[in-house]
Amino acid sequence: MPYQQIELRAFGGPEELHIRTVADLPEPQSGEVRIRVLVSSAAFTDVMIRKGKYPDVKEKPPFVPGYDLVGVVDALGSDVVGFTVGERVADLSSIGAYSEYICRPANGLTAVPEGVSDKDALAMILSAVTPYQMLHRVAKVQNGQSILVHGAGGAVGTAMLQLAREAGIVAFGTDVAAKHDLIRQYGGTAIDSAATDLEAAIAAAVRDGVDAVFDPLGGDSFPRSLHALKPGGMLVAYGFMNEVLGRGGSIPLDFVKLKIWDWLPNGHATAFYSIGAMRRTHPEWFREDLATLFALLAEGRLDPAVAEVVPLSEVRRAHERVEAGEVQGKLVMRVTEA
Repeated sequence: MPYQQIELRAFGGPEELHIRTVADLPEPQSGEVRIRVLVSSAAFTDVMIRKGKYPDVKEKPPFVPGYDLVGVVDALGSDVVGFTVGERVADLSSIGAYSEYICRPANGLTAVPEGVSDKDALAMILSAVTPYQMLHRVAKVQNGQSILVHGAGGAVGTAMLQLAREAGIVAFGTDVAAKHDLIRQYGGTAIDSAATDLEAAIAAAVRDGVDAVFDPLGGDSFPRSLHALKPGGMLVAYGFMNEVLGRGGSIPLDFVKLKIWDWLPNGHATAFYSIGAMRRTHPEWFREDLATLFALLAEGRLDPAVAEVVPLSEVRRAHERVEAGEVQGKLVMRVTEA
């Protein structure tokens, strides 16, 4: 049976993404299940991978991108227990999810609760596990403390604001003015990222500083983030968007700076977060945290900011919009119908 997927033919712009037809369905090996993919993301992580800037992905084109997925179990390989054909599951695939069918190890899958929509479940995998782990596993922010989130109107940022509100944490968020209503909707105090003197604007908002800053930008944003911290606060870096978008910064240099700043007796701590590295080190945390987020979602305690659901055939335009920073919340791509 033929099926379709998106192939990245070379590192570069969205024009390198092409639809291709594969003649036969993949067969699950021992310990694997075949999944009919329902939805996947157009996330900034996918943009990094497309450009060849994502350290955790070592594959070279051509390959099929797609960092996360929600799908239906379509076939079981031998030695698979705990899953049945027709069951909805979620996974962090890193690559491969821009495909109507994919085979994945069963021990990495998480069941999706009944009553939760495909798009909302998808919003939990990359875009909510990331802030949940940064907030609770890395920075360990507590009730009554405060945080600053850069890019707060995006998929990770809006999830971080909701998780902070759920935990009784005061949140400030920087982003463009068009996203300020969204930031306020999720309980954050909005700061204009286009301010002439952004450091002064942040200082005026956070006053005596925050307990943690979550910075996906890198480059010249890192010093501003450090200056926004209280004594003893932590800067958590992830994403390195400035370097990826050609706005300054260097991933290797930024990483070295974080290490040096963490060693210096400056009263601040720094950390670099990678969801892939965290999952490899603590696979049980990923499953536990995603299950926790699914439970919060099923209870109505989280309301994912899903900007739009578009067909997989619009993958190029979806990547363009994410790269331009114009998406409010998460952009979901429908791969197949339920």
